[in-house]
Amino acid sequence: MSANEVVHVNFAKPIPVFPLNTATLLPHGIIQLYIFEPRYRQMVKDVLDGPGQIAMGVFEGERWKREYHGRPAIRPAVCIGQIVHHVQHDDGTYDLVLQGICRARIVKEEAPVEGRLYRTAFLEPIGDANVEDDVLGEHRAKLARMLGESPLTDLRNSEGFVQYLKGGEIPANVLIELLGYTFLPMDDTAARYAFLAEPDPRDRAEMVEDALSSIARLLKRAAPQKQSDAPKGCSWN
Repeated sequence: MSANEVVHVNFAKPIPVFPLNTATLLPHGIIQLYIFEPRYRQMVKDVLDGPGQIAMGVFEGERWKREYHGRPAIRPAVCIGQIVHHVQHDDGTYDLVLQGICRARIVKEEAPVEGRLYRTAFLEPIGDANVEDDVLGEHRAKLARMLGESPLTDLRNSEGFVQYLKGGEIPANVLIELLGYTFLPMDDTAARYAFLAEPDPRDRAEMVEDALSSIARLLKRAAPQKQSDAPKGCSWN
């Protein structure tokens, strides 16, 4: 899927839902999935015959650990993903590459249907996916400053993000989504879900700023230990 390609979602029809224990997919992010369970193999087969879209959801609470193969509760916010690449193996399993399109909210989950192993739901979009850059200009400049100063310059992706934030080729809203996907810890289920469920891009930008501030504090605290542990004549760089 190219950067200029517009992908449409038909919210008038139910969309398959694939829940996990954390928000693995966010808008504009990309994840790889290995599909082996019968219900999700059936799901992928069906969506490949249609628009190729799956809503990645998040389980509610801990009940899913006891009832994973049933229908444990799902939190309302989801990320609709587009299958951009797939490989079906001889045993019926799939390797998928899924790209996030937009955030949405579950309006009503469909009742089980005989023969269909997976869950589907009617969804509605959350927030505005196309936000003018001038609305986010202050956040864009702040994020560029944060990533361009020590210790965040030590992060692997900081230089690239600074260049994009200072440039104008990529909209600020998209960059904020990618920063959230990159720097919100995958194991911080609450933070990633809050980012997914937040409709206002300005509030999402503040979440990213808070996450980067926390990372900066950790890096500063770790710096003295890092230096003291370095063997004489060696460099951490």
